[in-house]
Amino acid sequence: MIVLLPPSETKRDGGDGPALSLDTLSSPALRPLRAELVGELVALAADRDASRRALGVSARQDAEIDRNAALRTAPTMPAIDRYTGVLYDALDVGSLRGAAAARSRSRLAVVSALFGLVRADDRIPAYRLSANSRLPGRPTLAARWRPSLEPVLDAIAEHELVVDLRSGSYAALAAVPGAVTVEVVAEHADGRRTVVSHFNKSHKGRLARALSASRSEPADAAAVAAVARRAEMRVQRRGDHLTVLVPA
Repeated sequence: MIVLLPPSETKRDGGDGPALSLDTLSSPALRPLRAELVGELVALAADRDASRRALGVSARQDAEIDRNAALRTAPTMPAIDRYTGVLYDALDVGSLRGAAAARSRSRLAVVSALFGLVRADDRIPAYRLSANSRLPGRPTLAARWRPSLEPVLDAIAEHELVVDLRSGSYAALAAVPGAVTVEVVAEHADGRRTVVSHFNKSHKGRLARALSASRSEPADAAAVAAVARRAEMRVQRRGDHLTVLVPA
């Protein structure tokens, strides 16, 4: 099983690993576009105004542009440790120990606007590029990633169950036919259901933790739902789609 996560805008600084080596990242078929995007971001960082427009940041966030300028020389750390924020706080992979930690790191992967697919232990630097960013004079990132990323994910899905916890903009980078998809909805006292926005990431992080550390190896959506229920989550299943129910 592989659990696909979205990245986060917020990322830890620093790292104890060597500078980025695209040759060491998993999914080597993605290397050409990775190299292209790294080069474009480094070059773009020389023009702060253009970088702000492309990345959707303000002058107060120029440190994000500095990160991009240093992509080739900055220290790295495992991708699963690089990302922070609500989902990753709930996942809390750093608190797992022993076999649970090993299972988690083998099952978790992040779909990144810069690197495509990265596994938990792929070493990456801090950067700023979101799925909705538009680099000057270039097609959308979805249009650029889809031709190379979809075949990679398709090949994985042929041999492993894929649980897709990505948000919409990152799901648009590449489809995964047959993946188990998940939404989080709030259930009101009168039976109404509404889409959860603020706590959506937290519940997906909890689910990612339960799945990635589970001793069982889920083979289908029903088994994924069973793992979620053992983690005391309310889940309904319809085919390959799971709905996590939370109180409104």
